[in-house]
Amino acid sequence: MAIFDDPFDAERDLPGCVCGQHRSASEHEQAALALRCEPADSDERRYERVVASAVMRAVFPHDATRRAFLKSVGASTALAALSQFFPLKTATELFADTGAPEKKDLKVGFIPITCATPIIMAAPLGFYAKHELNVEVVKTAGWAVIRDKTINKEYDASHMLAPMPIAITLGLGAQPIPFAVPAIENINGQGITLALKHKDRRNPKDWKGMKFAIPFDYSMHNYLLRYYLAEHGLDPDTDVQLRAVPPPEMVANLRADNIDGFLAPDNVCQRAIYDGVGFLHTLSKEIWDGHPCCSFSASREFIAGAPNSFAALTRAIVDATAFASKAENRKQIAEAIAPANYINAPVTVLEQVLTGTYADGLGGIKTDPKRVDFDPFPWQSFAVWMLTQMKRWGQIKGDIDYKTVAEQVYLATDTNKLMAEMGLTPPASAYKSFSVMGKTFDPDKPDDYLASFKIRRAS
Repeated sequence: MAIFDDPFDAERDLPGCVCGQHRSASEHEQAALALRCEPADSDERRYERVVASAVMRAVFPHDATRRAFLKSVGASTALAALSQFFPLKTATELFADTGAPEKKDLKVGFIPITCATPIIMAAPLGFYAKHELNVEVVKTAGWAVIRDKTINKEYDASHMLAPMPIAITLGLGAQPIPFAVPAIENINGQGITLALKHKDRRNPKDWKGMKFAIPFDYSMHNYLLRYYLAEHGLDPDTDVQLRAVPPPEMVANLRADNIDGFLAPDNVCQRAIYDGVGFLHTLSKEIWDGHPCCSFSASREFIAGAPNSFAALTRAIVDATAFASKAENRKQIAEAIAPANYINAPVTVLEQVLTGTYADGLGGIKTDPKRVDFDPFPWQSFAVWMLTQMKRWGQIKGDIDYKTVAEQVYLATDTNKLMAEMGLTPPASAYKSFSVMGKTFDPDKPDDYLASFKIRRAS
């Protein structure tokens, strides 16, 4: 069963509305006011549904068994039967009695890219308000700025590239400051875009001497581009030039011929196509399907000082991610995050990214509904992979305890518990294997994986 499945629906795997009040997307849209799903009339009923949902998942972990049971007795009878053996009312009262946020007025920084979709949309679509928070999402110029403002406590939490909290915690380039990741913002959602003058240079082996932009040194964009180049026989440190450029400035640099291409968030790729200055060479999901991109992050100091606020923020992000994960909501989201105070992009550009039907810049129209997707679970195996790439390219020197770092920064256990409380189904384990360009990654053997690369800086 997927994280966002509804355990009480005998016919469908996915709930129709993230707020839990509507049985279909159309009902939700009819009830929406100013792009916002209004809160339930009764918090008690909402809590009852979450608690009962968790019990149903525990009693019937398999979809087929759950559906058969619900079809035979109906939802009302099922709840009555469960109530005889489990004190749902008492559990509901305990769940509802969560601590109030220590701080309701919060600032969360973000970079204006579609990777920040759950963080951004949670403001105009009311997810922060639903969780009793008044959050100001603050548009920020670049990754170094967002890092510094979060460290300096100008932001309570922030949108960060998935590897950034690891780098900050390890003190790479600065003093170590413990940070944590309770949620991944998006999976996939990047691409390699080249200037139109290179439309006949599609073989990466012909890219020697070219200049590429990446958003930040500690980014999935950097590691995936390096991986892609190296698998095609190019050393990314000697055969090409890599430059860190803030995403909002990449298209202008491509137009000015300062760079030949970039690996960037999909809305930046699509804007280059929209402006007629570039074409999409490949989606990042073609390098690694299901890779993480950005994260929702906070310092350990903030978490310790305002645990209820942090928990409410995380619930709001997970809630928004559930809404974003459904294809039928993507156009509404594109409209909500397009304004100048958010991403500042044409709605059509964002729709092409979020719906997965897009122009490729070479005269073609392509469709891939998973071009970008949303799954909040912070897999610790993702963190282990990032650490192997940090070592591969010399950002980390010497030995490292991969899993200790991964488990310190990526809060899989805490997020697992929170998701279960919300009636969702988190994975049974925080580690999984996956494939990057045909090479299988086993999180239990990171050093073997690292040693298998011919092109690397690691000793």
